[in-house]
Amino acid sequence: MASTTLSDKAKAVFAFAAYHQMSSGEPVIDVVLHDGAGHSADPEAIKELEAADLAKTKDDRAAFTDAGKAKLEAVIAAIRGA
Repeated sequence: MASTTLSDKAKAVFAFAAYHQMSSGEPVIDVVLHDGAGHSADPEAIKELEAADLAKTKDDRAAFTDAGKAKLEAVIAAIRGA
């Protein structure tokens, strides 16, 4: 996993994914960019994640790369250790 300093907006994408993974018990492999109900992922954050090779966008979703999935697991581990 690349050692990358992420903005708070980019970290928030992982926090959102961590919430959903922890509350559902199901792995989160991507996030929706626009949910049709007024919620959307911050475009700058998504661009940042793509530039860091942590996510790839396709259609209306941003899929975590292997490095992104590892980062998400690290975020979840940090939350559980808090």
